[in-house]
Amino acid sequence: MAEKHEDEWSGSEGGDFTSEDEGTEDYRRGGYHAVRIGDAFKDGRYVVQSKLGWGHFSTVWLAWDTQLLRYVALKVQKSAQHYTEAAMDEITILQQVAEGDPDDKKCVVKLLDHFKHSGPNGQHVCMVFEYLGDNLLTLIKYSDYRGLPIHMVREICVRILVGLDYLHRELSIIHTDLKPENILLLSMIDPSKDPRKSGAPLILPSGRDKTALESTKDIKTLNGDLTRNQKKKIRRKAKQAAQGYMEKEVSAEADADAETSGAAESSLNGNVEEHPPTSVNTNRLTNADGSKGDGQVSHGNKRESSHLTRRKLLESVDLKCKLVDFGNACWTYKQFTSDIQTRQYRCPEVILGSKYSTSADLWSFACICFELATGDVLFDPHSGDNFDRDEVCFFSFSI
Repeated sequence: MAEKHEDEWSGSEGGDFTSEDEGTEDYRRGGYHAVRIGDAFKDGRYVVQSKLGWGHFSTVWLAWDTQLLRYVALKVQKSAQHYTEAAMDEITILQQVAEGDPDDKKCVVKLLDHFKHSGPNGQHVCMVFEYLGDNLLTLIKYSDYRGLPIHMVREICVRILVGLDYLHRELSIIHTDLKPENILLLSMIDPSKDPRKSGAPLILPSGRDKTALESTKDIKTLNGDLTRNQKKKIRRKAKQAAQGYMEKEVSAEADADAETSGAAESSLNGNVEEHPPTSVNTNRLTNADGSKGDGQVSHGNKRESSHLTRRKLLESVDLKCKLVDFGNACWTYKQFTSDIQTRQYRCPEVILGSKYSTSADLWSFACICFELATGDVLFDPHSGDNFDRDEVCFFSFSI
């Protein structure tokens, strides 16, 4: 179901979920795997650097590939059987997507690797994706929810249509959860926030500084035959290293904010947390890092300087983008559920409980076009005492 699945790249959540994190309730048998900064996966190949997002199915992490020396997005699925089955369906679709696009020209995300990881809560399917940039919701935020110039909207929409045409016409795949959060730029809007610019990883499993890395042999010992005390010691060092890094990062961001006169940005995705002056402020999906904004707005020179900084970044942004998050995707001839799409982008036939096909994605695409151009969602349903949000959506487009 679309509204019980995450935007795995940005940490935003579909539907009514607005929590800043996934909480602790589902860290149990059959649930999430407790990932920590510095943890290594697949015999030490992937080393966790920071958290990217979460959802009902999984958590997603920025990781360093010690073999190919690059950053990747690591998705760790819950371990219950039905989550594992959903993950295997997603992998099948992603493999088909990758096989048909060897030249990487179809504007769809690439699955790089997948494996299973055993932990205290069970066996978790893990997927490794290419690490991309900010999502389109973040781009909309940089416009202060006033909309992008039409030439930028046109360029983005062409790339979305390239991806949809490939999925629909060549593969008979329906995405079923198209929205700004599930379309990622290939780069960060603010280049200074892109971890790829630093080259080497920030955090290593042993908690040492990145300049102390001599070989991957030390990393691989994490999954070797260690005693319980040794494992505890490694976890403790990794946690201390992560805390130290975060403290430095917070300090650096504070200095940067002073230099840019109060520009509010998140640590990895470069998201601007300032809210729009419209009603979308209270009803929009969660911020691109999964958090809820505090509603604070800077004033005077600080506010103007912040807007100027964002405008300059917006003017120079690379608009190449890809479709991501195929956790709810299906084939035209094999559909898993009738309950698809995040509500703001849900097409009439799905609300009516009728059959759907590739046109469902095109409805969502049209809603995204409007949102890119205006900065506001086309349909923003609210529930009431005598009606639910789906009924509001239906009456909105039937008027």
